[in-house]
Amino acid sequence: MDLLRTIAYQPGSSGSHSSSSTGSSSRMAEQALGKAAYNGESRRKKAAEPSEHHPHGTTEISRIITDPTTGRRYCRGKVLGKGGFAKCYEMTDLTTNKVYAAKIIPHSRVAKPHQREKIDKEIELHRMLNHRHIVQFYHYFEDKENIYILLEYCSRRSMAHILKARKVLTAPEVRYYLRQIVSGLKYLHEQEILHRDLKLGNFFINDAMELKVGDFGLAARLEPLEHRRRTICGTPNYLSPEVLNKQGHGCESDIWALGCVMYTMLLGRPPFETTNLKETYRCIREAKYSLPSSLLPPAKHLIATMLSKNPEDRPTLDDIVRHDFFLLGFTPERLPASCCHTVPDFNLSSPAKNFFKKAAAALFGGKKEKARYFDTHNRLAKEDEEIYKLRHDLKKTSITQLPIKHRLEEEIQPPSLTVAKPSILTETKQIDAIRMIVRGTLGSCSSSSECLEDSTMGSVADTVARVLRGCLENMPELDNIPKEQLTASFQWVTKWVDYSNKYGFGYQLSDHTVGVLFNNGAHMSLLPDKKTVHYYAELGQCSVFSATEAPEQFISQVTILKYFSHYMEENLMDGGDLPSVMDVRRPRLYLLQWLKSDKALMMLFNDGTFQVNFYHDHTKIIICNQNEEYLLTYINEDRLSTTFRLTTLLVSGCSLELKHRMEYALNMLLQRCN
Repeated sequence: MDLLRTIAYQPGSSGSHSSSSTGSSSRMAEQALGKAAYNGESRRKKAAEPSEHHPHGTTEISRIITDPTTGRRYCRGKVLGKGGFAKCYEMTDLTTNKVYAAKIIPHSRVAKPHQREKIDKEIELHRMLNHRHIVQFYHYFEDKENIYILLEYCSRRSMAHILKARKVLTAPEVRYYLRQIVSGLKYLHEQEILHRDLKLGNFFINDAMELKVGDFGLAARLEPLEHRRRTICGTPNYLSPEVLNKQGHGCESDIWALGCVMYTMLLGRPPFETTNLKETYRCIREAKYSLPSSLLPPAKHLIATMLSKNPEDRPTLDDIVRHDFFLLGFTPERLPASCCHTVPDFNLSSPAKNFFKKAAAALFGGKKEKARYFDTHNRLAKEDEEIYKLRHDLKKTSITQLPIKHRLEEEIQPPSLTVAKPSILTETKQIDAIRMIVRGTLGSCSSSSECLEDSTMGSVADTVARVLRGCLENMPELDNIPKEQLTASFQWVTKWVDYSNKYGFGYQLSDHTVGVLFNNGAHMSLLPDKKTVHYYAELGQCSVFSATEAPEQFISQVTILKYFSHYMEENLMDGGDLPSVMDVRRPRLYLLQWLKSDKALMMLFNDGTFQVNFYHDHTKIIICNQNEEYLLTYINEDRLSTTFRLTTLLVSGCSLELKHRMEYALNMLLQRCN
């Protein structure tokens, strides 16, 4: 039987990535497959006993092994894996000190002609392969007792072990690994070789966190349809319907298995796992599985296409890497070794930089690439419209905000700004003072928003600076935050991405509007319906059009806007607990100016809303105007918010902590104005 085949080198845990993610039916079947377990974690050499009894016979394996043809000597080290027919060992060339993974197969285990034929076939197929993402075949030899196959040593074991430790992987990691699997698999298919046993236990990770496809014990040449093999072989949870129905193996069967792999990486369990093998096979034949709401639409769509019941409906390998799942999300260039056991902490610049390379490729890679992107996007738009409504409930991991590695010992230092000592004023005069500042700047307009909408960038900044300075110069000292706290509805920035070295600055508002202030000064917003675009070529001049029917001159910028939107939606966490409020009566916000210092990010909007995010503790200050009254909201390090009238702070004062942040915010605003 093909199921009872000889083991190939694969650092898997008995062919199952964890007891929780593989059902009992899978474990029993994989034990029948004779898969290897892998316990090696490093290249550290370990002295072994002089000889070892093989579990399947009386043959002893010496610690020092000599190739009878070349005379080269090897030192057998620790066991990396074992199965029904062989064991895999760490083995060191005593001449070069190069470490290999050596599969050692006793002759007694392959005594029958068909058994030896399988080993010879595996060697024949594997030895001709040479690709960065394929486990490298180095050499094989045999002596009187054993056959020795020397393979590339992968010190970080297999994806099965990583998922066992991690339970699930993040979308950026899945893209990282899938790209490498697709690369290796494309090479195999170009050589007209089918793998036929793609699974987590057959993807090995080397010291540099590069993925290698291995275990070619079931690999076969691609045959014409009428001559294809119709035997059932592989791992039960990853078998395709056509294989179960004995219709033959093709490249599409490997694509199906890849869909199962992607599903398992994202959700921690195979899509067709059940409590018994018969039920698993029934679900596979019917292509019956669930797609949880925790998956974003691009991931759902890609999995669904790969797991199409009809092989002809499945995407090609090229289609897979051009899918929105890859185009609309970043892929890290490298992963740290810590990803083997902990969730990665992506830094500020490199993931975003790599991610937006995809935008450049889509925009400037030629007309064909651009047309392909929009064809794909338009095709998915209707299908995903309802699913997109669910994604705001998802839990996300922030990667653009700086990680809190430790609490800073000192407070944020006041900027080099001269602030007058509090003057002795009566409460009435203090309130009148700040109101007079506002009225004197805004004149007779009915609201600050109306006036600022038509004013220049400088006057908006000057207005906010006057209000904030007036409060700081006149409010008294206070040891704590005032008791008065308001419930207010206003828009503020919940997420942001700085990619100004190529495109511009992107942000998401609390009503889920996404905006980009491009490097050329133009601004574009994608409204919460994900269909409508507002374009501001100059302050106050707005053009409105559909995201799917953008004028030709705006196509590039709309594409970048969508990339920003998907990136923030999938990867960033909201910055506080303020409710998301949409008030259609208020003018649409768009960003006028932004500034980053070594401690904070400042953002100024067209209606005078002014926000400063402090990096080290993720605190935020938001100043906005409602009903001709300025409000200040402070979001603390626990992401909890409190809102005050500025007139209240003017009369009562505030804590030194908040005052320092207000002073720093004013200094940033004045620097931008200058």
